[in-house]
Amino acid sequence: MTQALDYRDECHALDELLRNVDDAAWAQQTQFKGWTFNDVLGHLYLFDHAAQLTLREPAAFSDLMRGIRGSAARGQSLLEFTRAWHGDSGGHALLSRWRECCEEVARLYSAADPARRVAWAGPEMSVRSCISARQMETWAHGQALFDALGQTRVENDRIKNIAIMGINTFAWTFANRGVAVPPVKPFVQLTSPSGAIWAWNEPNAVHRVEGTAVDFCRVVTQTRNMRDTRLRLCGETALRWMADAQCFAGPPQSPPPPGTRFAAELHR
Repeated sequence: MTQALDYRDECHALDELLRNVDDAAWAQQTQFKGWTFNDVLGHLYLFDHAAQLTLREPAAFSDLMRGIRGSAARGQSLLEFTRAWHGDSGGHALLSRWRECCEEVARLYSAADPARRVAWAGPEMSVRSCISARQMETWAHGQALFDALGQTRVENDRIKNIAIMGINTFAWTFANRGVAVPPVKPFVQLTSPSGAIWAWNEPNAVHRVEGTAVDFCRVVTQTRNMRDTRLRLCGETALRWMADAQCFAGPPQSPPPPGTRFAAELHR
């Protein structure tokens, strides 16, 4: 399953970024909710571990989700639960544990039936969707680390999996906010990192989203405000969609305000 290999390669790119980070940097806050490097990687590790469990040990996955829900019922945030879950592990020790987990997840999912259904925090999903979501989270949360280090990520056409998630969650963006879903989906035309043109939905001169696939993926994962990209938006539906786009599960989340997420070196 190519999505599992894309996930693996996304993890490798983030691992390469972090391998030479000095020990002091792991406590550094990022622009993502003030999370530290350890917090970001710990979050990825927890849910990569969960992805492994739901495929191989469904009962253990249910126990983990029960623990997360019980923690929330006691007033503990997910971040607090995650810190307690991985204990004193941090820095390069945490990176090593996450790296091993990623390799195992990629191995398991590459051999699995893509159509098999697995449990998750919300509704169950296909194995293909689950591993695509893991790639999306790795790419999206990884952006905060690239930004904090002032590094520009070398993008790859594997982000098409993330763009597809953005396209497929058009209706979710509105329904999740209790808003009527517009009857017409905007035409979306994106330029991939390799220069290929990707297009979705019926051509429409009134409702359109055009630009780079990287900018589109940044908006639907909420790593950038749409105003901090060069996306060209035509029509009210396209504007409303990109203003609140959310390709991930959970309650409605607001995108970062304009100008609050950027590569650190650009502002030195």
